[in-house]
Amino acid sequence: MAFDPAAATAAYIDSLGADALAQAAAYTAGNHWLLLWNLLVSAVVAWLFVRTGVLDRLNAKLARRGLNLRAWVVAAAYFVLASLISLPWALYEEFWRERSYGRTSQPLADFLGQAGLSTAIFAVLVGLFFVGVYALMRRAGKYWWAWAGGLTAVALSSFLLAGPVVFEPLFNDYRPVPAGEVRDALVTLAGQAGVPAERIFVYDGSRQSNNFTANVSGIAGSARIAISDVAFKGASLDEVKAVTGHEIGHYVLGHVWRMVFLMSALAMVFFFLADRLFPRVARAFGSAARIDEPTGLPVLAFLMSLFFLLTQPLVNASIRHGENEADQYSLETVNLPDALATALVKTAEYRNPRPSWLQEVLFYTHPSVERRVRRAMDWKASGLRR
Repeated sequence: MAFDPAAATAAYIDSLGADALAQAAAYTAGNHWLLLWNLLVSAVVAWLFVRTGVLDRLNAKLARRGLNLRAWVVAAAYFVLASLISLPWALYEEFWRERSYGRTSQPLADFLGQAGLSTAIFAVLVGLFFVGVYALMRRAGKYWWAWAGGLTAVALSSFLLAGPVVFEPLFNDYRPVPAGEVRDALVTLAGQAGVPAERIFVYDGSRQSNNFTANVSGIAGSARIAISDVAFKGASLDEVKAVTGHEIGHYVLGHVWRMVFLMSALAMVFFFLADRLFPRVARAFGSAARIDEPTGLPVLAFLMSLFFLLTQPLVNASIRHGENEADQYSLETVNLPDALATALVKTAEYRNPRPSWLQEVLFYTHPSVERRVRRAMDWKASGLRR
């Protein structure tokens, strides 16, 4: 009997079982609704800051300080206080809900500790970023938004360069793949692609998540491929090879630079629109702040949340394109379509594998698992015909 890619794809997806498929669909649909709820939370946070005037009072106390220092302190204070205000929501969204679906086993104390550390780093770094933005507003004239897009590119590139070396080790333990047949296989794959073997790591991703995952992070000399211990321990040798081939595809094809360019271009568009829309949105919140004042940051942050929600389909389309290319790279170089399919099915536990076309276009950062498995099965069928 001839091999049927459609039937093989259906069999792989159905192997999860009806209950697991229903849970994955419910979890994914809930994630989509959270996007709207997050926008509402952002609006509430902005309203509370305007109503209490806490940033205005802080700014007034710093009146004798330099403009840059004042901007950094006010911005950093905003991000810290905003995180505290939204902490109950974060606990529900990122902790209780994840535990209820079996997506994490992280203790609450560890979650809170890492959240606090993340908030501190974010407040310091993004506060510094906004010091630059406000300086451009003062000095670059009416085209400050274009310069702010360039500043975004520099900031993103700097963060990506430092991430694997400075920040990621604060949250997880990264170690070289242990000696053995798995490491030997991955070193061979890496060597064929020109990826240094010392840039492939296993990390304790199970600390935060039970998801079967791997990633590429960093740029230039800091770039590396990291496989979660969930995937490393729960996968066969062929699955590890297929997944690593996919991540090597991201590395070789330079997908991170595509995202830097896209996010910088979107930042430029956002700052342009914010320059035009800020006064009326600020008035709607009851704020008299101008866009070039740090006290207006809560309104600016809300506009940012709204803008990136509206542009998410565009961002998702770019990411999905990269995921398709990485899958194809794995198939062409590793040529383990069944192993790639079984590995992908494991990600369907937290990502509905059979979304509607509209759901995938609007919300999915990855192509549906069904679509990706079908690609692997079509590749297998083409090999059988050769």
